[in-house]
Amino acid sequence: MKLTESMLRDFVTTELTIEEVCDLWTMTGFELEGITEVEGEKVLDINIMANRGDGASVLGLSREILAKDPSSQGTELYGHLADGWVASDEAEKSLETLTSVEIQIPDCTRYACRVFEGLSNGVSPGWVQERLRKVGQRPISLLVDLTNYVMLETGQPLHAFDLDKLDGQRIVVRSAKVGEKIKTLDGTTHDLKPDQMMICDATKAVAVAGVMGGEDSEVSAETTRCLLESAHFDHQSVRRTRKQLGLQTDASYRFERYVDPEGIVRALNRFAELLEDACGCTPVPGVIDVYPIKPVRKSINVRTERCSKMLGMVVTPEEVERYLTSLGSKLARNDSNFEVTPPTWRIDLEREDDYIEEVGRVHGYERIPEALPIGSTPVGGSHGLEAVIDRIREELLRCGLSQTISHSLRDSHTLDAGTARVSVRNPHSPEMALLRNSNLPCLADAALKNGGKDVHFFEIGHVFSTDIETVQLGILSTGSLDSVFWQTGVQTSADFYSLKGVLEKVMQAARVEMLVEKSIKPDTRLHPTRQAVIPGIGVFGQIHPDIAEQSDVPPETVLAEISLTALGKLATEDVQYHQVHRHPAARRDIAILVSKETPYATIEETVAKACGNQLERQWLFDVYEGKGIEPGFHSLAIALQFRKSGNFNDEEANQVRDLAVAALEELGAKLR
Repeated sequence: MKLTESMLRDFVTTELTIEEVCDLWTMTGFELEGITEVEGEKVLDINIMANRGDGASVLGLSREILAKDPSSQGTELYGHLADGWVASDEAEKSLETLTSVEIQIPDCTRYACRVFEGLSNGVSPGWVQERLRKVGQRPISLLVDLTNYVMLETGQPLHAFDLDKLDGQRIVVRSAKVGEKIKTLDGTTHDLKPDQMMICDATKAVAVAGVMGGEDSEVSAETTRCLLESAHFDHQSVRRTRKQLGLQTDASYRFERYVDPEGIVRALNRFAELLEDACGCTPVPGVIDVYPIKPVRKSINVRTERCSKMLGMVVTPEEVERYLTSLGSKLARNDSNFEVTPPTWRIDLEREDDYIEEVGRVHGYERIPEALPIGSTPVGGSHGLEAVIDRIREELLRCGLSQTISHSLRDSHTLDAGTARVSVRNPHSPEMALLRNSNLPCLADAALKNGGKDVHFFEIGHVFSTDIETVQLGILSTGSLDSVFWQTGVQTSADFYSLKGVLEKVMQAARVEMLVEKSIKPDTRLHPTRQAVIPGIGVFGQIHPDIAEQSDVPPETVLAEISLTALGKLATEDVQYHQVHRHPAARRDIAILVSKETPYATIEETVAKACGNQLERQWLFDVYEGKGIEPGFHSLAIALQFRKSGNFNDEEANQVRDLAVAALEELGAKLR
């Protein structure tokens, strides 16, 4: 937006220098692009924000000065334009005999026009031409120059039609027809689309609404009758049409940023005033004003206390009232709060925080007191479930597994969980029509793409059912775990117990005690006798032979599916530290012959109960079955580690061991 210093002084009387005025605008959000001197006068170039179309006029920028600088005064010109001045003429001759206006689409919310007869479209006054040249516009003719000048003053674009060139001498605002064309004032012919808004006469399009007029209805030196248009168009419609046609004009610049719908007639009358001063021509009395639906502006409650809190400085109710009133808002006060209705030219004021920003702009952001920041600095890194997942991921990588990342959308699979699948409304393809309800199908696909053997994968990702979304861990392990040991020629392969060991590490990473139970309701994806559950958390085991055959993965593959959402609720962030013991531990090893039907967990519980607090740790270090062992039995070698407040001697350690042996014998085990 460019304007001269003299244009500004026509609207505002102020003791501020032009540099101080520009600083004031900058502090209110209208950034100064530069000050140049043209023909001995300072010309200001102001950057207008996309949501502040009211600033694209001398009138709008004057409001900012008058609101922020109480010592400034509006001139008479500012007064009658700011108050919506209307000419005092009466309709002595009905305009209905000369022209008519019809609006056929909702994108035009108001259309007004005046008619001028008996005019001579010569040159505009010298002072108008001078001001237009200084702001970078080329003087053309009296009618065109005055429309451009009024647009600079009020922000309302105008367009002058030669009334005698309009078929039917009428205006119709409608959408373009299929195959319709228009030749605009720049000499370019455009093919129009049905969604583009046009200003038309009785037969054809004569202007692109809000953008540029047509060559066929252009005013010229021969024009004696003029129809002057002033309208309000939907800013999105203007922007869309302007981009499609590749046009950029001063009018579209303003319409795209929103113009004041209540300033339509005011601009017509300002033009009539200037035209009469220039050549003595007066308009046909009356104005045609088609205004289907007036916009309703919603009032918002603005709290002074919140203003002060948001701005970080004290603002009194009287100051809030003065600032918002000076910007054109209407206020109803209730103690220190206000019901505020925005002015018609401010479409950007929609919520309380918008008004608080207005108060801050006018009060002055430079008045916010300096203060050191308060509060505490948050601890860096991940927290909650994310921290648990990070620890689990690191532990799985240490166990030798590789992480996979798969798409959440996929087709149905034999390894899908038993829950219902969630379908996508508009799938990209049949293979991506469902949200996964398990990570195991993704792992199976990844295993097959990597050879299908000697693969050990895990995936952490979201899975979906019809009523919930959770984060789950899936593990797939099959084939050798390490290379052949050179001394024995033995190679360890993945099985139920190797997977159980990995899950123990997972639970340790989450700092949750691992409890394993036999599946009461077996998972149909797993072998019925080679699976177990971690209550409330997940299931693991060897793949069912039928499922292995259907999914093409090896039958010895072991799988695990763990709900990290459930595990995260049990996990703790606290690391448990234990004091280093001052006294040494005593170890005793026992070997027992026991039935294979006896769960090892039962053996552990029996030993722990028999030894009491003196048992610090126990672990299984050998299993033997074969020669010398009865069928259905196996030999288990168990290490027992004892510790107490003093030192154990041999006899004391043996006594505790004997308690464990006696309890195991009651269980049916025999000491070897």
